[in-house]
Amino acid sequence: MTGDKSFVLKGDICYSEDRNLLRTVEQGYLVCLEGKSEGVFKELPEQFVNLPLTDCGDQMIIPGLIDLHIHAPQFSFRGLHMDLELLDWLNTNTFPEEARYKDLDYAKKAYQIFADAMKKSGTTRACIFATIHGPATEVLMDIMEETGLKTMVGKVNMDRNSPEYYCENSAAESARDTEAWLEHVMLKYTNVSPILTPRFIPSCTDELMERLSGIQKKYRIPVQSHLSENLSEVEWVKGLCPASRFYGDAYDQFGMFGGKVKTVMAHCVYSSKTEIGLMKERGVFIAHCPQSNINLASGVAPVRTYLEQEMNIGLGTDVAGGSGESIFRAMVDAISASKLRWRLLDESLKPVTVEEAFYMGTLGGGAFFGKVGSFLKGYEFDALILDDSSLPHPQALSLKERLERFIYLSDDRHIKGKFTEGSRIF
Repeated sequence: MTGDKSFVLKGDICYSEDRNLLRTVEQGYLVCLEGKSEGVFKELPEQFVNLPLTDCGDQMIIPGLIDLHIHAPQFSFRGLHMDLELLDWLNTNTFPEEARYKDLDYAKKAYQIFADAMKKSGTTRACIFATIHGPATEVLMDIMEETGLKTMVGKVNMDRNSPEYYCENSAAESARDTEAWLEHVMLKYTNVSPILTPRFIPSCTDELMERLSGIQKKYRIPVQSHLSENLSEVEWVKGLCPASRFYGDAYDQFGMFGGKVKTVMAHCVYSSKTEIGLMKERGVFIAHCPQSNINLASGVAPVRTYLEQEMNIGLGTDVAGGSGESIFRAMVDAISASKLRWRLLDESLKPVTVEEAFYMGTLGGGAFFGKVGSFLKGYEFDALILDDSSLPHPQALSLKERLERFIYLSDDRHIKGKFTEGSRIF
């Protein structure tokens, strides 16, 4: 039996097999069977010849892009007020804007703008922060469901060190509202699922973390948060959590740092050797957000270390620390930032390559969602069709060179087709 999710795409195909190997197949056949990849072939196997075939001509076909860290309510002020460091930026820009989402009319308007942009982008899967407001978070989930994208969305938790107008009254109230939200949304969606979201250790009391740990065990959902992003933040955590050996340990003592709990931590710019060791041991995913780390003057994460230790790492746009939703741009920023780190800070850590950046934006980040981010057999069929015909060039370019140029130009307007799990988005 075959249905709408079984078909063949023909075109110039690029995908990662691992962090070092970028596979390119000119005029190859990419087979989707019931929403999963059957692989890429130079000649179409006999058993697939009766499937509907779309000839994409000279267009490129790549896996869908993965955003492991983005803040939906901050999309409204992307590209604005970027002259502050993290903690001042949060208090001056972020918290006042996120507080507005208590107003559901405002939330619907703002989240629709966010969802429309995400649908048009190269992103097929994303981990998304909402706000502390349960009803508004459900609005975001309703809207994202309609995009067809596969996303995880989290109601934010924060019961301390936040402005009075944007802080939950107590750990008990935060946990109660979180559980009420989960009861509403757990079985409601096909494309969207909840993810537990303590904002970061400075905004969550030990009591709240203990209660969230209990909620995680009850509902068995993944966790997203921030880790070792900014020097002032790291020092702040030391003062708030004197019993913790390092920042990540403040999560780990509550069972929310990998292991049996699927966990993604954004940034990891200043992770110590001990923290890195525990992250590797527990399989914690790193959401590398290079543009945000530059914009907020946080620093540059040691991505080469994470790659060479074969840790779980993908990319995040971190809007509005990052100024846009393009994961292509995040790939470029990852390469550029690593070059500056290598040249100015640590020549032992070689810059990130194009192959590695592409891997992080597809297969590396996709692993958080399962078998996602490649066209290897058995992977979920997420794909983009890229048209670079309006980018003329006098010289002959290989398929890899065409992909590299597309990444560096980072223009999502040239995306002509998009699929998630075999369903066509546009």
